[in-house]
Amino acid sequence: MQGKNGLTYRDAGVDIDAGNALVTRIKPLVKATRRIGADADIGGFGGLFDLKACGFKDPVLCAANDGVGTKLAVAIEAGIHGTVGIDLVAMSVNDLVVQGAEPLFFLDYFATGRLSVDTATEVVAGIADGCKQAGCALIGGETAEMPGMYKDGDYDLAGFAVGAAERGDILPRPTVTSGDVILGIASSGVHSNGFSLVRKIVSHSGLGYADAAPFAPGKTLGEALLEPTRIYVKPLLAALRETGAVKALAHITGGGFVDNIPRVLPDKMSARVDLSAIAVPKVFGWLAAIGGLDEAEMVRTFNCGIGMIAVVAPEDADRVAAVLAREGESVIRFGRMEADAEGPRTLFDGTLAL
Repeated sequence: MQGKNGLTYRDAGVDIDAGNALVTRIKPLVKATRRIGADADIGGFGGLFDLKACGFKDPVLCAANDGVGTKLAVAIEAGIHGTVGIDLVAMSVNDLVVQGAEPLFFLDYFATGRLSVDTATEVVAGIADGCKQAGCALIGGETAEMPGMYKDGDYDLAGFAVGAAERGDILPRPTVTSGDVILGIASSGVHSNGFSLVRKIVSHSGLGYADAAPFAPGKTLGEALLEPTRIYVKPLLAALRETGAVKALAHITGGGFVDNIPRVLPDKMSARVDLSAIAVPKVFGWLAAIGGLDEAEMVRTFNCGIGMIAVVAPEDADRVAAVLAREGESVIRFGRMEADAEGPRTLFDGTLAL
């Protein structure tokens, strides 16, 4: 039936057929993320997951949600949409594993002013890739076409991850003590934090995202800056399960070392880290030079080359590092724990090799 004025939902800017076409196109991508506990197709009103099938005996659920922030503005301007979905998954599943939880399933939210099926498919393909890297199932999501809320070509993302851990395996452990070793695990680059500052620096550089990246031969600036966030789930789960020796983990996101390491420290304990031990990726040297950033700003804003830290007893450090290295991670001895009733919770030795 048609109203008196003959208007349709499509006239208002919402294309239901495009939404249906997107669901059809992404179904095989979603199906490729299936794992034990999740085997339903998308398209229903909710996603189902069978926790019992995973074999947990006394599980505690753990949930996390996040977005990609203004890294999306770089993706949109550069016209590169295939990796921000990996970032979306990474930001939540890395937060789950630092609590000792195995990510089980993921849901996404994609909002835009006018739905481009091609762009949305690229984004969801990245989300599916991230889910496979993390070993979790993409069991559902929401695509919201909202004309007037976003400019044409713009979109926003949010992700929601749920995992589980056995009750006795939750991190951090209360046994973190003075003298424990801090292992640093390398990042893949800027990851997904600090991009408001990154974009400001790019505007000062005079370069466009299609120009050659000064710090990454063979890549455009957009490609280099959009290097996706490393997903640490499988290597960390291997280290947790094979050694039983990891006392705490911290995901180095917004706030850098200064704000993230203290989140897993007991009271009256500080982390002393050695900045000179880091093989700092060239992107950070370029950002610091073009932006005139001092070291204090770098370690408070960026991961500077260390995307995750692990706290272990000295006698376990080599064993844990060996498992992580076997799983493909680059690991350094990054510092130690110190008893410190007052003062900063993160203390620094050495300087960044920018």
